[in-house]
Parts: sequence; structure tokens; C-alpha cells
Amino acid sequence: MADLPGSSKSAKPGESVDDGKGRIFPCEQCGADLEFHIGQQDLKCPYCGHEKLIELAPDTEITEQDFHAILEKVREWQQQSGGNTNEGQSEVRCVCGANVVFVGSLTSSECPYCGVPLQRDKVHDSPKRVPVHGILSFQVEKEKARRNLSEWVRSRWFAPNEFLQRGVEGRFNGVYLPFWTYDSMTFSRYWGERGDHYYVTVTHNNQTRQDRRTRWTSVSGSHQRFFDDVLVLATNGMNRDLMDDLEPWPLENLQPFTQELLAGFMARTYEVQLDEGFPIAQKRIDAEIASDVNGLIGGDEQRISEIKTRYDAITFKHLLLPVWLLAYRYHGKTFQVLVNAVTGEVQGERPYSFWKITLTVLFVLAVVGVIAYFKSHG
Repeated sequence: MADLPGSSKSAKPGESVDDGKGRIFPCEQCGADLEFHIGQQDLKCPYCGHEKLIELAPDTEITEQDFHAILEKVREWQQQSGGNTNEGQSEVRCVCGANVVFVGSLTSSECPYCGVPLQRDKVHDSPKRVPVHGILSFQVEKEKARRNLSEWVRSRWFAPNEFLQRGVEGRFNGVYLPFWTYDSMTFSRYWGERGDHYYVTVTHNNQTRQDRRTRWTSVSGSHQRFFDDVLVLATNGMNRDLMDDLEPWPLENLQPFTQELLAGFMARTYEVQLDEGFPIAQKRIDAEIASDVNGLIGGDEQRISEIKTRYDAITFKHLLLPVWLLAYRYHGKTFQVLVNAVTGEVQGERPYSFWKITLTVLFVLAVVGVIAYFKSHG
């Protein structure tokens, strides 16, 4: 009997292949390579339909990690290795005989010659790198993501008519992206001013009017708040603002990491180091603290002079989160669209119609002009 497309010639049915470089998951019945099935949330053979449950050890759990303790371990390894943390380029030999090149942080892909899903093994749990602690599996099927994308395109009011009619064409790629999530107890001291409005009667040219004034009072105080699961994208080359807009993620549904969930999808490991991610998280934390402080100052207006914050009890997790990613071209330019593969949320780049925006601005100015005219002649 001839081998099925994607079959694992060097593996017995049901036996994982692991030569220290690559890993595949052969079907127990026909030997073809299993892929993660979104609807069933298990491994499924695309040829004979056989399903295999993904099993986790009963004592497996996701726990917060000590930020400073792990940083010290990373520094020790860097000293031992001369500071070289670049994964560089590596090759994985496919069962069809082809060598598949993995560049940079890519850890899971497919063979371009036979389509077999391949993974670089011992990367996410390498002693030279922070291991993955949790993962959200794909929940949104590719066709559902495509329908959500079509609705997103139709809702872009200021897009060119041609774009709305033609839509977005391209190939969806399912990819697991790395994230850091940080927790911290914060204590802040703040100084500023509270502004309270009051009104005075002013007479000018025999006409009276009420002028608003602001009374400013110096204020200071303290604020304590715990921040939980502040997400930071840990890979470069992605639009960070678009990724932030895909939130919230249902992190309460996190599963302990297993490579079986990556079968059939691309995956990346982190490029933004653990210590480089926390300052990014700090900016988000500081923005929320500033919002809290404005509320604490009260009044009608607030001026913040200074906020000094201490970050204590910092913990973190390394996560993989699923995204449907599509790049398309429109009039020679490349745009990127992302779909949250758990919630279905769509965020993306798109072209704008100069004429639609110009006509809208002119219409608004005309309306404002008419209102101003009637007010002045009323």
C-alpha cells in the first residue's frame, strides 16, 4: 500500500517522532500526521478521521513565576554562554527527506514540499529559555474567521468603494504568538492640583454673561493597586497596537502547555526578553494609575505634577495565544489583518478613501457654519 500524503515513514503508528530536532504526531490507524482539530479540541487525522485525545498529567498546573528569581537564572546562563541568546537558523529534516529551515523565533511550521506539520523540538522547554507556562488553544475555525473578516470589511465606512466591493483576498495562517503576562502590587505617591469650576457675572457693552473660572487647590496622597495579567506581546515584526486591540483574552481558560496543541499551526518563541517586556507593561500600568489618580484628586479638572510608583511582588507567565493572520495587498501596498482565534475579534490595517474623508469634513463644516449663522442671527 502506498504511503498517504504526509505519512510518517520513520514512525510507527501512534508513536511521536523526536530526533532532537523535529516532532510530528503520527496517526495510530494509518500513520498520516495528526493535526489539532479546533472543533473537537483534540488531534485528528485529516485522512482517515481518527481522533486522539490530548492528555495532560493530573498534577499539571499553571503557576505564577517569580520575576526576579528567573531573571537571575537567565543572567547566569548568559554569562555561561557569553550572552548569546539568538536562536539563529536551524534545519529540521522532514520525513519526506526535505530539510525545512526554521529562522529566528519560528518553532512550528509545515514542510513546503509535502505539507507535513513540523515542530522544532526542545525549544519552548529549552533550559536556555524561559519555558511556556500556559496556552489558549484555537477556538475559532478558519471559515468563521473569514466570515468575521468579511463583516469587518463591510463596516469600514471610510474605505474606498473598490475595497468594500472586492473585499480582502489572501491566505489565513494560524499562528501561536508568545506573550508575557505580568502581575505586580503597586504603591504610588502623587502630587497635583484639583480644579473646581465656579461662575462669575461679567458685564461688557451693556451685556452680561456668565464666565466660568477655575479654583485650583494643591493635593497629594497615596494609592495602592494590584495589577493582574498585564499582557505584553513578546515577538517583533507584528503591529503591537493591533495586537493590543485584540484584547481581552479569556485567560481564565488557559491550559498547561503541550506541543500537541501546536500540531498543524505555526508557532513562534519569544524575541522580546523577559526583562525587556516589563517596561512595556509598566507603561500600561502607569497609564491606569494616572487615571486612578485623576479620580482620587476629584473636582472638575485635574493636574498631575508627579507620581512615584513602587512595583512589588512581580510575577509573570510565558503564554502562547492563537491568532489567524492574513496579509493582503491593495494598490501595491501591504496591509495586515489579525483575528483573535478565541473570541473572533478582528483588527487590521486598511486603505482609506481621500474623497470620502474630504466630503465628510466639508459636510461637518457646513453644518457647523449653518448652526453658527442661526445662533448669531437668532
